[in-house]
Amino acid sequence: MKRFFFISFLFFALASCTAQVPANAPSCEDPSFDAKVKSLLSFTVPLLGVDDLENATETFNILDAREKDEFNTGHIQGATFVGYDRFDMESVKHLDKDKPVVVYCSIGYRSEKIGEKLQKAGFTKVYNLHGSLFEWVNQGNPLVDAQGKPTQNIHTYNKNWSQWVLNERYKKVW
Repeated sequence: MKRFFFISFLFFALASCTAQVPANAPSCEDPSFDAKVKSLLSFTVPLLGVDDLENATETFNILDAREKDEFNTGHIQGATFVGYDRFDMESVKHLDKDKPVVVYCSIGYRSEKIGEKLQKAGFTKVYNLHGSLFEWVNQGNPLVDAQGKPTQNIHTYNKNWSQWVLNERYKKVW
């Protein structure tokens, strides 16, 4: 009987430690990529689907939470580089804390962490782009380079993560 209670307690404890996917969470087009993304998130920052951003980019302050070489290779037009490793709230002090902010990285993990910092700093409408830049290009949306010119290059962080960029129009760089 003790063993039953112990196993039941252990199962309950492990189940409560895993993040629950919100019922209204957007999905990535590829189910395998969607499962990978959702396995890495804590869902502490509300998700915004690529479809919701692509037709309303001017509605949001768009922040890129990747490193500078990733940003320079290719990013969403109008995005502001804020980085991840050296993120500093000074880089966003000029933004209206009540205007919606969407943060992205490669797949959504780093952007969720930056989103948490923005929430703690008083930003009221912070979103994490679900599937981030990889889903953005997987759905055929454009990128621009450091000079603001259209590019087909996407920084995939490393060779392993490049498997999740499924749109063959894009050249994977790491």
